[in-house]
Amino acid sequence: MTAPLEWRIDDAPVDYARALTFMEQRAAAIRQDGAAECVWLLEHPPLYTAGTSADAADLLDTRFPVHVAGRGGEYTYHGPGQRIAYAMLDLQRRGADVRRYVHDLEEWVIRTLAQFAVQGERRKGRPGVWVRRTDLNLPTREDKVAALGVRVRRWVTLHGLSINLDPDLSHYGGIVPCGISEHGVTSLADLGITATMPELDMALRASFQEVFGDGDEA
Repeated sequence: MTAPLEWRIDDAPVDYARALTFMEQRAAAIRQDGAAECVWLLEHPPLYTAGTSADAADLLDTRFPVHVAGRGGEYTYHGPGQRIAYAMLDLQRRGADVRRYVHDLEEWVIRTLAQFAVQGERRKGRPGVWVRRTDLNLPTREDKVAALGVRVRRWVTLHGLSINLDPDLSHYGGIVPCGISEHGVTSLADLGITATMPELDMALRASFQEVFGDGDEA
């Protein structure tokens, strides 16, 4: 019998190296020993991470530590006020389709944002989830509210997504986020949404079930 998915929530910022070690160990245990899948909700202290496509020119300054992440994508920022969801899932049980998995991660974010009356949207060629700034009477301006970065090893996923609840958006000034300079970054607070981290966590858990179900598709 397959063990039920485990939800982990950390209230204090988690060291990035510790998070990487945990993900690697859990992913190996899922594949080798049939360990339970896991979704880990956490925050990091301020830092930048470089994905496998990162361009050194997009690191504008090193005000915070820079970590090589091993995930797909380019540079991104993590810090307090941002909810990170690391997902260690067995894709062999979930359709064995990486493209669909990335689409489902985006859908997970979009449905979560909808619970706060925020319309998140996909953009071709621009990973992540975007919002139109109609709140500023700027309908042609689009800002990123959530970032995605994944790695799949032997059909088990690592890394995942981050949603900006109320981080210090000035911290993004040290990088070109995801290599995209012509668009900005926003947060739920910047959009005028007052929500707590526990409320965001509840929305994430509800939307996860809607999108991913129990994972018995094999």
